[in-house]
Amino acid sequence: MITCTSPIDGSVYAERPVLTASEAQDAVARAKAAQADWAACPLAERIALVMDGVAKVGAKNDQIVPELAWQMGRPVRYGGEFGGFNERATYMADIAKDALADIVIEDSDAFRRVIKRVPHGVVLVVAPWNYPYMTAINTVAPALIAGNTVVLKHASQTPLVGERMVQAFHAAGVPSDVFQNVFLDHQTTSDLITAKSFGFVNFTGSVGGGQAIERAAAGTFTGIGLELGGKDPGYVCDDADLDAAVDTLIDGAMFNAGQCCCGIERIYVAEQHFDAFVEKAVAIVNGYKLGDPLDPETTLGPMSHKRFAAEVRTQIEEAVAEGATAHIATFAEDDGGAYLTPQILTNVTHDMRVMRDESFGPVVGIMPVKDDAEAIKLMNDSHFGLTASVWTKDAARAEAIADQIETGTVFMNRADYLDPGLCWTGCKDTGRGGGLSLIGYHNLTRPKSYHLKKA
Repeated sequence: MITCTSPIDGSVYAERPVLTASEAQDAVARAKAAQADWAACPLAERIALVMDGVAKVGAKNDQIVPELAWQMGRPVRYGGEFGGFNERATYMADIAKDALADIVIEDSDAFRRVIKRVPHGVVLVVAPWNYPYMTAINTVAPALIAGNTVVLKHASQTPLVGERMVQAFHAAGVPSDVFQNVFLDHQTTSDLITAKSFGFVNFTGSVGGGQAIERAAAGTFTGIGLELGGKDPGYVCDDADLDAAVDTLIDGAMFNAGQCCCGIERIYVAEQHFDAFVEKAVAIVNGYKLGDPLDPETTLGPMSHKRFAAEVRTQIEEAVAEGATAHIATFAEDDGGAYLTPQILTNVTHDMRVMRDESFGPVVGIMPVKDDAEAIKLMNDSHFGLTASVWTKDAARAEAIADQIETGTVFMNRADYLDPGLCWTGCKDTGRGGGLSLIGYHNLTRPKSYHLKKA
């Protein structure tokens, strides 16, 4: 049984039985059987059906927003995820014709030589709970548009999301076997991958989960896309707009209770601005209202599960015991469980877990640096590499710094945003592959070459 325990009050919000091995195999068989006809549909028709499905998800936003609060704790005041969900799907729909176009090398009286992009077949999407709609649509929309069928396995913390998505897409006219939502346990998922059930697997989640996917796929030659952990840094240069940097970086660290794939988890500040930055950051965090995410006045909800909050508390306690300074007094609403006081730490070092391990919660460590070289060294001192944020008025300086940072995306004067026109990718323990953009389509298809001799 898949059980969603609500972070709001610890109650069981939803339960769903997992598929048996034979039921799971049958779902895959139906997806395989439906794929050829789906791929044979004109591209424009596939795009229209997918975008109608997206619109139908948006039409249910009033119901979806409180469901998200109950499932994973995000305050209703932020209005859910449809803005980003729609932006990403729309961009991928808009570029599909060009991204999937044939590459014609020669079309003469003697030869036709062309490279086509053909779908993998069945794509398994394993989606996370923290941004459950936006992370899922990153792969679901382009995979379907490219002619694949999709099997979606959503996180146990957000079981209603997959149901909502497939209901909307089926109502739009996407055939039921073309886009399926399934509830699977870990072993059944691994067994399906090992059995070569899928042409491509996209997973967003923990490093351990990504390693399990790779082990299951070993020797199958199944394509894999992995977005795993992160410890994303921000660097505030000596010429930065300090107010803008503080506002954006602290929001990037604390929004969604710090549960963002590309959230800011460590900040390096030019030493002459360090004290002012910390003072402004503390004032912002002390202004947050921690509480029931169903209350429109709440700005910071609970973490999605008390066990995640327990890890963040442990990291903070360890850091303080090792000499770090905690600047935020415990909020009255902190219940020792999922409701957690946001925290800013100084006097931190990279010997502390809070500056090395993924926290995925509302805590950030801030360190002074003397120059760009020290900042780059510290930013690269991590097992992860998803995004980094550089704050300066000099674009050439930002790009020169970016060239030296080991990461997937570098922002200048912004953070915590996924641009669908750029490849969403990472390096090191953050994983491999790339979603969205032109490259997203390349990863969800394979090249097929045609060498046709006419005479």
